[in-house]
Amino acid sequence: MGVGMPLSTHRDESSVAGPPRSGGLFRVVKPMHMAASAVSETRVSSAVRPLAVDVRDVSLTYEAADGEVAALSGVNLAIAEGEFVSFIGPSGCGKTTLLRLIADLEQPSAGALLVNGMSAGQARLTRAYGYIFQAPALYPWRTIEKNVMLPLEVMGYSHRERRERATRYLALVNLSGFERKFPWQLSGGMQQRASIARALSFDPALLLMDEPFGALDEIVRDHLNEQLLRLWDKTGKTVIFVTHSIPEAIFLSTRIVVMSPRPGRIIDVIECDLPRERTLEIRETAQFVRNAQRVRMGLRSGHSYDE
Repeated sequence: MGVGMPLSTHRDESSVAGPPRSGGLFRVVKPMHMAASAVSETRVSSAVRPLAVDVRDVSLTYEAADGEVAALSGVNLAIAEGEFVSFIGPSGCGKTTLLRLIADLEQPSAGALLVNGMSAGQARLTRAYGYIFQAPALYPWRTIEKNVMLPLEVMGYSHRERRERATRYLALVNLSGFERKFPWQLSGGMQQRASIARALSFDPALLLMDEPFGALDEIVRDHLNEQLLRLWDKTGKTVIFVTHSIPEAIFLSTRIVVMSPRPGRIIDVIECDLPRERTLEIRETAQFVRNAQRVRMGLRSGHSYDE
């Protein structure tokens, strides 16, 4: 559908409010490269807050023209409310597949998955998440304001509330004054910010972001990374972010989930021991470099599954 929202037309007022703001740090996860050990530490560290996502021994196999393909195998992961968690791994490792399972756009072949304590299907119907795609997926014949208002139209909000919410969330992503512009009149970075405003418009508890800045140049990407961190800090949302970029994952995240080549497994879960308020200069610090080395170590070790 490409509008950054779950597929539902029934409005449930109880789902409008986002999660409470959360603070504090998690227990540091020791270096390890076996999925089972990483999972054990993950569950211990995430137990200090209510869980936004709980993935339990999930596998996914699908049929292809030349036989079965194992996309994910035995994935266990607990994500607490208010976290910013990035998935990183080689192309085809199942990062986006895992994100789509959380969004109920795919169903697992085995295992269980809970979103805010309910099934992924129930979470979709109660609009527990907003989904932001690799491309902005804005309708070119609608203004930016009307693109942001689209999920609210589907959900049955009044015209006044639709406009108020569009104004509020466009201001939050620094697009005030561009309400009457069309997508083709905006830069790629501005279009992606509009898609973020659209996903936020119905105030979901969880943001699922599938490489939203991957097609942008490095300068724009750095700027949007900084803006996204400020947005996360203001809203207190739980964010799950798919990326191929090690610096991006470290800069944005509270934790990084390192995945192996297909079939996707969790190789390591890395605690980002950086201050919550970050600027791009933090990438030159020893802490940042240590985290980057840890991610690379996990990515290299994951290739042992191919041997």
